[in-house]
Amino acid sequence: MRINQSIRATQVRLIDTDGSQLGIKPVTEALLAARAKGLDLVEIAPLANPPVCKILDYDKYLYEKERQDREARKKQRAGLLKEVRLSPVIGSHDLDVKLKHAESFLKAHDKVRVTVVFRGRQNQHKDLGMNLLKQVQERLNAVANVEQNPFLDRNRLHMMLIPKH
Repeated sequence: MRINQSIRATQVRLIDTDGSQLGIKPVTEALLAARAKGLDLVEIAPLANPPVCKILDYDKYLYEKERQDREARKKQRAGLLKEVRLSPVIGSHDLDVKLKHAESFLKAHDKVRVTVVFRGRQNQHKDLGMNLLKQVQERLNAVANVEQNPFLDRNRLHMMLIPKH
């Protein structure tokens, strides 16, 4: 965004501080009008023919834009990543509790990584973990889609779930 002397066009469409159009003016005349009001000439639409310039306080404009961006970021909520860890020999009630937690995370629009951790001799029975993840997938099917299918990482099986919209 160009301001004052850095505007290269010979003529510009000038907009006053209140938003009213003052017409097509030479850049020098537009700069004089801006200086007379103690403000800056800011190029708003450089690709228009002729470019559109507005008389405004550039510092105040930057401050307002930054404030709007900050508010937009505040209202934006990145889906956090939550993790639910399971054992391949988990009891049915414990699994129910873990799945309720996962469901609440998904309803709060968070991603959920379901991890099955194998210890010792359990590493020889990876099929138990795969069956467990399939069971989790079936039970959370109403609120979640699988983003990443189950994959093995050393002694852990991971699966990523994202909330359904």
